[in-house]
Amino acid sequence: MKKMKDLPLIDRPREVIARKGASALSDTELIEAIIGRGTKNRDVRMLSREICGLLQEQKPHIRYDDLRAIDGVGPTRASQIMACFELGRRYLAPAGPDVRVTKPEDVIPLVAHLRNKRQEHFVCITLNGAGEVLGNRVITVGLLNHSLVHPREVFADAIVDRAASVICVHNHPSGSLEPSPQDIVITTQLKEAGHLVGIQLIDHLIITRNGHVSLRELGLIS
Repeated sequence: MKKMKDLPLIDRPREVIARKGASALSDTELIEAIIGRGTKNRDVRMLSREICGLLQEQKPHIRYDDLRAIDGVGPTRASQIMACFELGRRYLAPAGPDVRVTKPEDVIPLVAHLRNKRQEHFVCITLNGAGEVLGNRVITVGLLNHSLVHPREVFADAIVDRAASVICVHNHPSGSLEPSPQDIVITTQLKEAGHLVGIQLIDHLIITRNGHVSLRELGLIS
């Protein structure tokens, strides 16, 4: 793994945020952007990878002391990370159990920010058995009109959430509501993968600045 100083400036996390937005970064890269630098013996990328592993293992119950136990994470870095979590909870917290999805229109307020994105974003919304929202996550960010997603990326967090079902959403920057051949293929793959892990794919929505379309209502999910 290259050290941060060996990466081209344009590929470093803070520069990527300036060009593409924070959603274009992986979890590890987001941590790199937060803590900024490593220690004498541990590059920021190595340190961030270990912090990310801890977060994935203990979410959503990560504690200050857990972070401090990592070699290279002092009071300042631990406080920075905990402050970011708290700020997110206060202002950007995902919809909780009070949001219930019974039809495609119920999903749109949760993903309305995708309408004017210039890159294709693929989002997974996890639901409990009552159709209440458990999580709302960006899975991948693609190029202008192209995003690749693998079923394992979609269902990994759904399994952690103990979700009963998922709804997938992606935007078409082109403005077209017509499902592409790739949209149909990935929908079939997600439906089959969901059947294997016991988490139903309820719907797959395409959203644009002009409207939305449900692949279930088009008869592509039964």
